[in-house]
Amino acid sequence: MTTQTAPGGHAGEPHRQGLAQRLNWLRAGVLGANDGIVSTAAVVVGVASATSDVLPVLLAGSAALVGGAISMALGEYVSVSSQRDSERTLIEKERRELAEEPEAELAELVGLYEQQGLSHATATAVATELTGRDALKAHLAIELGIDQDDVVSPWHAALASAVAFFIGALLPMATILLLPHPARIVATFVAVLLALAVTGYLAAWIGGSPRGRAVIRTVIGGAIALAATFLVGSIFGTAAG
Repeated sequence: MTTQTAPGGHAGEPHRQGLAQRLNWLRAGVLGANDGIVSTAAVVVGVASATSDVLPVLLAGSAALVGGAISMALGEYVSVSSQRDSERTLIEKERRELAEEPEAELAELVGLYEQQGLSHATATAVATELTGRDALKAHLAIELGIDQDDVVSPWHAALASAVAFFIGALLPMATILLLPHPARIVATFVAVLLALAVTGYLAAWIGGSPRGRAVIRTVIGGAIALAATFLVGSIFGTAAG
């Protein structure tokens, strides 16, 4: 599939319309998968370290999977809804200011372009031309960094997060349930840490941050979570026995 770039853009640069929407659900999806892997793995490893029975592991893991997916979806929906509401409020405020004080807003736009390094004459020409095309879009872009046609959707974020959490949680569930007792905990540790390395890399790639550092942080965090729940399960398992 070929990627369309805007006029004057370069391949691989985020000049495409709808970028905020795509990054929104990608970010939610990667974070959801990461949380699904870690939280579900921590639960099933903790229970499996306390008992060799499969049923308690299945019940605890299923509860963690369903509850976690719903929780992630609600959290993303609330968070992104707040962001969307703030953006819409700013858009309406700017629209009202343009209707009530168009000359003052034009002067403000000229000043903003001058702050970007343009001469007064060039800034005036640019501001005037952009105002003639779409005054609201010009002001939102330079003042607030908002694209009125690309406001993030809380439903996309919620759905992406829930689905990704569910898929991520299936990995530790399958590993811990399908393998025999002596090997299943070790195998789950290995599978989870490898999966976390992938999600850490993807999260860094989406955000444009260093990949190696993100992978190390994600893997270390997951290893700590698994080790802690394994220790707790072992202690309670020994006490119960």
